[in-house]
Amino acid sequence: MVMGPSCGLVLADLGAEVIKVEPAGKGDPTRHLTSTGAGFFASFNRNKKSVTLDLASPEGIATAKKLVATADVFIENFRPGALEAKGLGYEALSAANPRLVYCSLKGFLTGPYEKRTALDEVVQMMSGLAYMTGPVGKPLRAGAPVNDMMGGMFGAIAILAALRDRDRTGRGQLVQGGLFENAAWLVSTHMMQEAVLGKPAIPMSAGKRAWGVYDIFTTADGKSLFVGVVTERQWELFTDALGEESLREPAYATNNDRSRARETLIPLVQTILGRRDCATIEAMCEKAGLPFARVQTPSDLFDDPHLNAGGMIEQVLPDGKDDAHPRAAGAVRRREARPAPAAAEAGRTQS
Repeated sequence: MVMGPSCGLVLADLGAEVIKVEPAGKGDPTRHLTSTGAGFFASFNRNKKSVTLDLASPEGIATAKKLVATADVFIENFRPGALEAKGLGYEALSAANPRLVYCSLKGFLTGPYEKRTALDEVVQMMSGLAYMTGPVGKPLRAGAPVNDMMGGMFGAIAILAALRDRDRTGRGQLVQGGLFENAAWLVSTHMMQEAVLGKPAIPMSAGKRAWGVYDIFTTADGKSLFVGVVTERQWELFTDALGEESLREPAYATNNDRSRARETLIPLVQTILGRRDCATIEAMCEKAGLPFARVQTPSDLFDDPHLNAGGMIEQVLPDGKDDAHPRAAGAVRRREARPAPAAAEAGRTQS
């Protein structure tokens, strides 16, 4: 639903011709999702072409092989063994097209779990990411399919490296990525924290931070604003800008002092910032070069002046729907974005 399409999306945004293969009939199931899945198809399939194939039929298999015969890259995100059973595994396709880079994206790589079915939520729970994200005792998945999307990006990185290697050797290769392995990498800093300090990491929501001021504060006009002060120079700028002598106590002299004193420091900073409105604090932080962020909702981004100034919000919804949709931030843009392909007709390529 997300990992494979994300991988193709990155390549499409970079300028590749990407042909999405959808099931015959209604096409990709994500076309018909509602609620939190309603944006999947539009988000991950722009700049692609599409064809519907019945991979349960000899004709559909033959057409798929015909497409792969002239392709540089083949991306698949099926359960283990599914495509091998249809003659579309790496060995079969690379025999016919030795220059093919075959990207296989799975829930788990080789090991005891490799036959399991995974979802982003599954690996967030297994890896400890949900444990670190949620309130103490209440694991909570991240508010976006972070492992799926990261898995797609890792797949694209591996594909680009394999294409570069093909320039040298003349041959393609198999590259792989796994959701669980992605998630384990995301929590690697917490794993190493335990190794360094000799005690387990606790959820981020518990408020134990490496920095004294690194929190969300409520302003005088009821807004929620994150402010971070992560260096000694930033602390100097922060205290100078606020002009509050109470922040100059010896207990807050160094970053490690402030980290140990968070139980008194955070309520103090809340009292100080709580006397100022959000815009005033934002202006103060921006002038001083301090990290800050008003807490927003995803829909606020449609009107974000920075994203709009950079051309990152475009009309790319499918089926002629008139609305804006944010591009993938940071994508290398080599052409104007095209909407995700319209509802596919059986056997017909859609642009």
